[in-house]
Amino acid sequence: MTRNLKIGLGAAALLLLAGCAGQPMIQPGARGFFWGLFDGAIAPLSFLISLFDSEVRIYAYPNSGLWYDFGFLIGLTCWAGGSHAARRSR
Repeated sequence: MTRNLKIGLGAAALLLLAGCAGQPMIQPGARGFFWGLFDGAIAPLSFLISLFDSEVRIYAYPNSGLWYDFGFLIGLTCWAGGSHAARRSR
């Protein structure tokens, strides 16, 4: 077998296994958009604390899904300067 074929079969096997992974059902009271925004804004601080305390996590689990993820990403952009950094580069 050629090297590319082996790599392709290995990647296909990993994708097949990843497709079997499940998500828990969204529970009432799960964290939503605004909690994601807050968690994203404090993510760097949470990371530093998580190095010393195993009960602190950067990302809330379980959460409400895509809206939480969207808020988390927006919250993270505040550390990168957000739109101000993009405007300054012009």
